Amino acid sequence: MSFAKTPTPPYYAVIFTSKRTEVEEKEYGIVADRMVALAREQPGFLGVESAREEQGIGITVSYWSSLDATKQWKKNAEHQMAQEKGKRDWYESFVTRISKVERDYTFKC
Repeated sequence: MSFAKTPTPPYYAVIFTSKRTEVEEKEYGIVADRMVALAREQPGFLGVESAREEQGIGITVSYWSSLDATKQWKKNAEHQMAQEKGKRDWYESFVTRISKVERDYTFKC
């Protein structure tokens, strides 16, 4: 995994934290990859970072240039279909948080 290359703040972060169900992983992975590819095509998309632990808790953070860009992503028809499939099959629970990034720090060895 590599870190998203974000611009100098401010910008926005959509933080999606989820607990997965026991439903088969293959289809989920295909749709998740498609959502990242689709997001990359959206105006204002800056990058994404994602991690999931073995117990099924995952966090995906997508970065956006503006609050309006986050709203447009939420309205995307294919993204909405994936959200419904997630509620129905893939997620036991989830929370979405939208934050304005005011500052960021970088460290490299």
